[in-house]
This record gives sequence, structure tokens and C-alpha cells, in this order.
Amino acid sequence: MPYELTAEQVEAENLIAHWFYHSTRQTFVLTGFAGTGKTSLLRHAVCERLELVPDDSAAFVTPTGKAATVLIKKGIPACTMHRLIYQSIVEQQEIVLNGKQVKIEKLTFRRRESIDKGIKLIVLDEASMVSDEVMFDILNFGVKVLLCGDDSQLPPVEGFNTYLKNPDYSLKSIVRQAQDNPIIYLSSLAREGRHIPYGNYGNKAFVLSRRNFTGERRKKLLVRAEQIICGLNKTRVKVNDEVRAIYGYSGLPKDGEKLICTVNNWEQYIDDEMKFNLVNGIIGRAIDPFYDEANYMGFTQFKPDFLDEKCPEALPFDAGIFITGEYRYRHGDYFEKFDEEGNPKGVFTLNRFEYGYCISCHKAQGSEFESVIVFDESYAFKEDAHRWLYTAITRARDRIIIVR
Repeated sequence: MPYELTAEQVEAENLIAHWFYHSTRQTFVLTGFAGTGKTSLLRHAVCERLELVPDDSAAFVTPTGKAATVLIKKGIPACTMHRLIYQSIVEQQEIVLNGKQVKIEKLTFRRRESIDKGIKLIVLDEASMVSDEVMFDILNFGVKVLLCGDDSQLPPVEGFNTYLKNPDYSLKSIVRQAQDNPIIYLSSLAREGRHIPYGNYGNKAFVLSRRNFTGERRKKLLVRAEQIICGLNKTRVKVNDEVRAIYGYSGLPKDGEKLICTVNNWEQYIDDEMKFNLVNGIIGRAIDPFYDEANYMGFTQFKPDFLDEKCPEALPFDAGIFITGEYRYRHGDYFEKFDEEGNPKGVFTLNRFEYGYCISCHKAQGSEFESVIVFDESYAFKEDAHRWLYTAITRARDRIIIVR
């Protein structure tokens, strides 16, 4: 059944079409909060009205791999901005390792001079996460860019985003399909800075007091949630330890444990097709980890939660964080790799992981999870308190528990 646009969406689509065909401006900015049908409008406007083909004449891009897979699951081919903007180049470099000069092959990235001539439109989703600096790189291609984002969310961690402050059109009306959704209702209270009372909001949304979130009930709900989100680092550490204890884990990460990457490694691909890199915020599972504890190093196969496959190779990581609570090595340090006979066969760097059962709201941004528990620590974010809570709530797709 074809998607039927609301009157508001029709108005927005008409403006997008006029801009695309008749305006000399390079950008069109569309904003809208959760439940206003941004993605459905984008698909209809680009594919039906403009008659462009995703992954051909239109490039749908997102800031993160997880955000790209959210679009892919909705039937829209998408890739990361990094893949669109930059091309990988293998360069020969010399480094000093263990007191001797060593030649290495290093994967570096350069901004493309141009993109496929067939691309007539770049559609940038989750634009609230993108800084002006990265936007400059995208606009350098000279192709029209349709930005879509939610300006009620948290701003980028690094840099500023000024584009969403002056949108060409803002969707305000909740679409019919979302009008009875308690997650949308709770998110609207948070967005407007209104008080959210304790209680049940249907059978899939609950607001609980921390005093009542205890004992066996707490344990059962913590392990049922696909993702737990909090605001304070001490809460994150405590809840991760708590969930591990419920599962019976102790010591170093075990097979199947949930980990999150905490530092970008653009040289490390996590899929066979080399579409996605190991970057800050990627969540997945450790597969058959093993350790060199004396040197605070670990190695694990890694299965990202948004892919059907595990990484093509075992990933080395700094195990110091799991042993002493601190990383042992500087990020980017090189280490020599040896074959089974003890002969040098290259170098490697250590990735950084931490437990991923409970993560910060910034790390969760751009992702969706079936069920979420939010420890409401929005008070710690002062003027961004309502943005923090709104962003945390809207990570839930089906079920949510807010604890405060």
C-alpha cells in the first residue's frame, strides 16, 4: 500500500521539490521531532516526487554505521558519511619500533575531489549529530544536500551544528501511526521540559522511582533490556558491573559479552565488504577472546550488533581498562606482530573497548533499540537537560523504562 502523506508532509514535499528543481541554494534543511514521519517523507519525496534512485542518483548517508542500518532496515540503502566523503589510500611509512626503523603500510583517508557524477542529491539523515566542519566537506562536492534531523536532540559532541537552527521546514504534527505511542508521548513531555509523572503508560512504557527499582525485579529488567542508558560515568561503571554479576561474569570479558568501542580506528574494517569501520560507539559481542595479561593485551573476534557477520579478523585491544580500570597504552602506539615461528610479520595498534550493557546517551545517539532502560540523570546536563532526556527516550523503538 502506498504511503499517504499528511497535509503537513505534502507542504514540505512541495518545498523540497521546488528547491531541488528551481533553487540555486545548495541545501534544504528539514527538521522534525520523533513521530512526525521524517523518514517516510524523505523516502516519498526522493523516490516518488523527485524520482531519484537510492544508491544511484541519490546518496542516503548518516553519521554512523548503526544509523545507516536503521535506514537500511526501513528499506532505504544507506552508507556512512565517511564512506561517501573519503577514499582510503595505502601509504608506506617508516616508524621507530623497539629501537629500529620499520616500514609499515598505513591506511590513510583523503577527501574525495568529487563523487559519482550520477549522484544528483545527497540526503543526510541524523544531521543533528554532524558538525559544521564535516558539513563543509560534504558541501565541497557541489551537489545539492537535503539535511534531515531532529533539533531537539543533543548537539554534536565535537563542534557545532548551525544548519538545523534555521530549517526550511519543520514538521510539527505527530503522524497517525504514532499518536497512541507512549514513547512518543513521553518524549514530547521531555522535549517541552514538562514533568513526567511516575506510572505506567500502557503496557510497554513505565516511569519508576529508584527506590522501587530494586531486588529481583531490578535484576530481571536489567538483563531483559536491549540497552541501558545513563548520564553519569559512575552509574555506567556500576550498572555494567551489576549486569555482569547477574550473568555470573567476573574478571576479563568473556565469550559473548557486550562491548562498546570507545575510540575511532578508521583503519579497521568490521565487515567483509569494507563498508563499516571500527569507530567510537560501535556495540557488539566479544567472540572467543584471549589474553596476554602480563602485557595488558587482549584479542577478540567481534560481532557488531547491527551486522550479521563478525569482524574478518581478531581485534587486538588494550585490556588494561578491564584489569586496573585504566588504559595501559597510548592510543595509536604500534606493536610488532610475529608468526608462529617468531618471525616479524607486521605491526598492530590496540583498539579500545569497554563494557556495553550500560552506555552514555551520547554513545547511543543515532541508534534504535527494541527495549531501553533510561536512568534519568538529565539534571547533570543543566541547560541541555531536556535534550538529554528526549534523546535518551527516543532511542527506544518498542519498550521503555525510565528510572529516576
